[in-house]
Amino acid sequence: MALEEAVSLARALPDLEVVGETVVPLRDPHPGMLFGSGKISELKELILENEVELVLVDGPVTPVQQRNLEREWKVKLLDRTGLILEIFSDRAATREGVLQVEMAALSYQRTRLVRAWTHLERQRGGLGFVGGPGETQIEADRRAIDEQLVRLRRQLEKVVKTRELHRKARAKVPYPIVALVGYTNAGKSTLFNRLTGAEVMAKDMLFATLDPTMRAVRLPTGADVILSDTVGFISDLPTELVAAFRATLEEVLAADVIVHVRDISHPETDAQAEDVRTILDGLGVDEGTPQIELWNKIDRLSGDVKVATEARADRDAGIFAVSAVTGEGLDGFLDAVTEALGEERRTEALTLAFDEGRKRAWLFEKGLVEDERQTEDGYALTVTWSARDRARFGQL
Repeated sequence: MALEEAVSLARALPDLEVVGETVVPLRDPHPGMLFGSGKISELKELILENEVELVLVDGPVTPVQQRNLEREWKVKLLDRTGLILEIFSDRAATREGVLQVEMAALSYQRTRLVRAWTHLERQRGGLGFVGGPGETQIEADRRAIDEQLVRLRRQLEKVVKTRELHRKARAKVPYPIVALVGYTNAGKSTLFNRLTGAEVMAKDMLFATLDPTMRAVRLPTGADVILSDTVGFISDLPTELVAAFRATLEEVLAADVIVHVRDISHPETDAQAEDVRTILDGLGVDEGTPQIELWNKIDRLSGDVKVATEARADRDAGIFAVSAVTGEGLDGFLDAVTEALGEERRTEALTLAFDEGRKRAWLFEKGLVEDERQTEDGYALTVTWSARDRARFGQL
């Protein structure tokens, strides 16, 4: 299954055709070449036979190993971190996303640059007062990258400040935030589109969503919420990206309800779910924040497997088996979100005097009025609202 995910990662890059894949068992990676000489020759034949231009290794490859393999095979080589950075670079759309990817790529490049030049340290000449050409090059390149990182951090700080202002503005509304989280390609964006009517990119590929998307939406239950679609998680996410995308995931920390969307049809769904929980714990999500687990893509199951999966979900109040594509099972899930928010809505009759125009305008602005008629005493209204709405109305 790890190979399957690696192939999916490769296909996530546009204009990239996967012509072959293989598992290479590695008990003791060769420090200079990664693989043994026999396996390198065997793979070289496959590369020549298929006219391969790019080789992807789903794991860590040192700069020395990368250089040696590229020389031996006469191709470009990317390890797992490099590939994910390429995908993120291709997909980032917002200013914040682009800056974060650039920072992650530079941090990765800086590490590899220093290590890649270590073979030149022997070139120190003279009496040791002045570094040799290799060391000079390391320092020059490192300084250039550091200066660029400082510039990017300053730009990102401005973007993050703007984001914080938006978050504070939303807090004044104040609609509760429902954050969709989950492994990449679990169906979060498809669910987001179904609930909001938006047209967020939703494709059957890894990392279809990179930039956070938020929409104010009234759920079918009547609850007004801000729905947040977040970047998908993945196992062995490069440490550079975990740090760079922390700001993107801060929306999860501000959420009133976290919805963990799982692709229940995936053979590794349990392992994926554990990866997501680990990342959420690492982010410092409040243990008191209600979490709902959504077993998505139930439409891909059939027969006894589907029946058994739905039965398992029914046994747990916090789990719902659904299909974001067909809408199956979503009603019960939305009821649970409303309940978790304490947003049960009631219809009540209300009378406002003619001089209470501000209160009347507020009710219409919030979309709470079902019916209105004028009487001798003022306005007779029928409103459908939550306890939160009623409390805010009372403070006007």
